Amino acid sequence: MRRTTLLALLCLAGMPALAQDQAGPSTDPTQVKPGAYVLDPAHGKITWSLSHLGYSTYYGQITDVAAKATLDPKEPAKSRLTVTVGTDSVNGLNDKLNQHLKTPDFFDTAKFPTATFASTSVEPTSPTTARIVGDLTLKGITKQVALDATFNQAGISPVDKKYTVGFDGRLVLKRSEFGISGFLPILGDEVTLRLEGEFKAAE
Repeated sequence: MRRTTLLALLCLAGMPALAQDQAGPSTDPTQVKPGAYVLDPAHGKITWSLSHLGYSTYYGQITDVAAKATLDPKEPAKSRLTVTVGTDSVNGLNDKLNQHLKTPDFFDTAKFPTATFASTSVEPTSPTTARIVGDLTLKGITKQVALDATFNQAGISPVDKKYTVGFDGRLVLKRSEFGISGFLPILGDEVTLRLEGEFKAAE
């Protein structure tokens, strides 16, 4: 009898966590599980855009993105983010342009194959948004930038059954400040980076 009661109590104690996992995704960032996370490379992209001669806004992507995050929903200021980008993956959706983007006019990928970002502070700006300030190193130049991040949801992904946290982000920078000065000023100096990421709980 005692053994049966003990087993029942243990099962009841585990039910809240089990129910939370089975309840579906949550859009409440305070319910995110704290700990270490790794970006899913298949669902982590950077879309860049800038003015093209003043006639249109040109879009492209960077697809080689690796990132790690430490999330603390109770004290968001203790959260951290590090990102490494393979610059050779820069894509302007045009083969000729892609080759040009890898030259010294732009990313000079042979000399600078990676760019990095390391957060120095995280400041909540609303219940579901935060400003992540950190050091961006691009083309050998390091400057402080600010990334505005939006929390989407967290929960067990129906695809791989892993606990997943999703964010969107937006960062605006001047490429000339990082030595990317090709075709200024007819090509825009201000570049907008839009980031999408699904982070998996580290195993």
